[in-house]
Amino acid sequence: MMNNRLLLVGLIGLMVSASGLSVFDSLKSAQASPSGHAPHGAVTIDGLTVSDIGPLPMSVPSPATNLTYKAKVELGKQLYFDGRLSKSGAISCAFCHNPATGFADPRQTSIGIEGGVGGRQSPTVYNTAFNHLQFWDGRARSLEEQAIGPIQNPIEMGETHENVVSKLRKIKGYQQQFRAVFGTEVNLQGIAEAIASYERTIISTNSSFDKYVAGDASAMDERAVRGMGLFKGKARCILCHNGPNFTDNQFHNLGVPQVGPLKEDLGRYYVTKAEKDKGAFKTPTLRSMSETAPYMHDGAFKTPDEVVDFLNAGGGANQNLSPLVKPLNLTAEEKSDLVAFLKALTGEPIPFQLPKIPKD
Repeated sequence: MMNNRLLLVGLIGLMVSASGLSVFDSLKSAQASPSGHAPHGAVTIDGLTVSDIGPLPMSVPSPATNLTYKAKVELGKQLYFDGRLSKSGAISCAFCHNPATGFADPRQTSIGIEGGVGGRQSPTVYNTAFNHLQFWDGRARSLEEQAIGPIQNPIEMGETHENVVSKLRKIKGYQQQFRAVFGTEVNLQGIAEAIASYERTIISTNSSFDKYVAGDASAMDERAVRGMGLFKGKARCILCHNGPNFTDNQFHNLGVPQVGPLKEDLGRYYVTKAEKDKGAFKTPTLRSMSETAPYMHDGAFKTPDEVVDFLNAGGGANQNLSPLVKPLNLTAEEKSDLVAFLKALTGEPIPFQLPKIPKD
């Protein structure tokens, strides 16, 4: 299990951003220039038409029932880093979704309470505000639902919702903030809404790609530009990774080899019970993917190059393999160009400072 001290050391390195831009400033900056190179409309490959890629919207969506504002975000940030949400008092949301590693987990699969090993890789929190379903299998219908799911998972945080609420109600700092933010005592819905509000501020944007499509022709080098052409053409990536967040928010079976502690993982099937969904997993965003290794639902691949090699070969053998996955016959240079483009999707650093968590 990762030592919490190592987590803090990694986080300190993120406390100062060279740009000094807020998330919302970055979103505006990415679209401020005339879009001479801006993609628009749709892309059609083999008769399949999908949304083109491009900059993120200037506003981050949030439900009308949980509007985002500063005091709620600050409360959510404290809860996100508070290990007391777990039974042991040591496992926080940040333990598996670490800001120092792209708000994801650098381990193949995540480790939870008492060293329990989970069966899936913890995906990044980056841009989850734009997802209408959460988790690899899409079992959560909102960020609010996702935020409190791990609390009662016996392998992850191993606590009960009732105990968490009881513990936090005894902490003066949380008592005061819940009354100020929600006008109530500490409750589970407030915990969910506060954490979700904080997560909606974790946005990867203003990447080299964003600057390029906003009109800065020098923002991507020739390799990355060629890679973008491959992404939208021969490499077929855009069929699943489309739209401004580089995901169709759908579920596909790529034939990913099952590694880690689980002998079998049927993914979306566990939610829908539909045969077509066996082995299908949610398409992740590709924004800032260079920060969020390893890749796939079970962390099977360590580098973007390994992912490209796997998909270039047509994925893995599986009776439910998605028809979108086919051998690509990319050359070594084309694979290199494609990886260069994926690296150009890395967003600007998010200004970060550890929150002051209320004491007992």
